[in-house]
Amino acid sequence: MKIFVLLSRFPYPLEKGDKLRAYNQIKYLSEHNEIHLCALTDISLKPEHIAAMEPFCKSVEVIRLPRFWIFVNILLAFLKGRPFQTGYFYNKSAHRKITSIINEIKPDHIYCQLLRVAEYVRKNPVTKTLDYQDVFSEGVNRRIRTAAFYLKPVLRIEYKRLCKYEREIFDDFDHKTIISKPDRDLIPHPDRDQIEIIINGVDTDFYKPMITNKEYDIVFIGNMGYPPNVNAAVYLVKKILPLVQKQLPETTVVLVGANPHPDVCALKSDRVNITGWVEDLREYYAKARIFIAPMQIGTGLQNKLLEAMAMKIPCITSPLANNALQAKDEEEILIGNSPKEYAGFIVDLLTHPEKSEKIAAKGHEFVKRSYNWKTATDKLESLINKNKTQKV
Repeated sequence: MKIFVLLSRFPYPLEKGDKLRAYNQIKYLSEHNEIHLCALTDISLKPEHIAAMEPFCKSVEVIRLPRFWIFVNILLAFLKGRPFQTGYFYNKSAHRKITSIINEIKPDHIYCQLLRVAEYVRKNPVTKTLDYQDVFSEGVNRRIRTAAFYLKPVLRIEYKRLCKYEREIFDDFDHKTIISKPDRDLIPHPDRDQIEIIINGVDTDFYKPMITNKEYDIVFIGNMGYPPNVNAAVYLVKKILPLVQKQLPETTVVLVGANPHPDVCALKSDRVNITGWVEDLREYYAKARIFIAPMQIGTGLQNKLLEAMAMKIPCITSPLANNALQAKDEEEILIGNSPKEYAGFIVDLLTHPEKSEKIAAKGHEFVKRSYNWKTATDKLESLINKNKTQKV
């Protein structure tokens, strides 16, 4: 089958969750299908980034979104009552280009990732699938509680518009997908049960246990410019770490990930290291005794938890993050509800190596059993083929 894949960001390098999902889905779909990739970007791409996708794609098209027009289109979205998310990524010139590419390729199917790109193809007659991936509206809703007072009115507007848009575009696509059931249950459409759950996976041949010297007690990994990760990093260092250090004063933390926000950079101290972008995340997973993802806001499955568990690192997280993951509390993972609980878990694991090893081993077994990119993408491929059959 000939599949046109439309993304809001180029899927390489793999420093964001949506890119990781797109990269692996394209990789496995390409085994039995002809993939034509079209990705928007607001940054310059290196030749090696594009080259990384060429083995999987018949064609690769990159459409640059000029900074000036991004500002103009955000303003137009505001005036038209559309979400800022769609305004940022929508451009009339890009729309014409995408339509032209589709008409030239004549794909059997269009696969879109995230509602950011839905506007480009929602009225196109070709059969198509939208990967909601996460529930953007709920992600914004959760941010309202912790946002600065001057941002709250803007976020409330965005929340209402996203709810409306998520509902509007539902019927424009033949099939819809999402990462987890808790996210599906939050989509504001009466037929949301029709959305197919396509989980993420983890490459257990790449992310696997490594023997190395432990340099840090705690590691948190993620894009450090992404608001839920910024919030979690601040929560870890300011709320949890002081409680741990009352019992274990020498406890160290490393925060690893691209684009660290100023609030993250401000956390740096003699006991807290901020790395910024690193070439190989595995090195930092392996250097730490414990991985923690104390997510307080945001939606979706945390790929960082899958990676850490695949590397046999004991993991601690929040109920919010585990809703999507579905690991067994106190067997495969530890789930904290307050800074005091998180700190207690950390102290317990650092002072009881046998318990740490047991949680790590069970978590490792859970991920290998439950999260596989090929199995997940096979389900997506079946959905796309079913879509074609229904339209013929």
